[in-house]
Amino acid sequence: MLKRNGVLKSIAVVMLFSLALCAYVSGACAQEAAAPSKTTLDNLIAAYNGEKNANARYLAFAEKANEEGYDIAASMFRAAALAEQVHFDRHAEIIKKLGGTPAAVIETPVVNSTKENLEAAFKGETYESEVMYKEFLAQAKKENLPEAVDVFEDAQAAEGVHAKMYTRMLVTLESSKGLTKVFYVCPVCGNIVDAITTAMCPICSVDTRKFKMVK
Repeated sequence: MLKRNGVLKSIAVVMLFSLALCAYVSGACAQEAAAPSKTTLDNLIAAYNGEKNANARYLAFAEKANEEGYDIAASMFRAAALAEQVHFDRHAEIIKKLGGTPAAVIETPVVNSTKENLEAAFKGETYESEVMYKEFLAQAKKENLPEAVDVFEDAQAAEGVHAKMYTRMLVTLESSKGLTKVFYVCPVCGNIVDAITTAMCPICSVDTRKFKMVK
């Protein structure tokens, strides 16, 4: 009789565990089914918001760099701010074409030392070029939206250039103190250079005579 009761208890435990497992799996599946996949329009709006905030952040970083005597870094941040404006303007155009409304929530920039700001900017640009725009690009190709593909490809390449630019600035920050330099921004893709050495932009092939100078 005791043995039989033990078996029954074991069976009851197994049944309760199975029911709990089924409930968990069902709940997880329901949550997964309820979470819609991001569309290219969603991604464009997210990118628009991100680039708008980056623009505001870099302008604030530029002011801080000027205050600390790092004028080259300040010019670089202003050039980056203009590049991000190029990006969010292009995003806005496609958002409207897809029936959406460009919208952004501008957060108050967190401003630290110029060195820390450069490090933060590097991390942000690296994420955008290696993760965010890579995913957005794949989705745009999946939806067969060539204009979105084009703008994401240009932004991804430009953000990669920006990340390298910040890396170089971190290495030469102290030796650059008190010096000045101008930068040039592509009005189509947001590429940034400190000297025009080619007839066409290496990212989007626009005539480099159209590049905008930033001091």
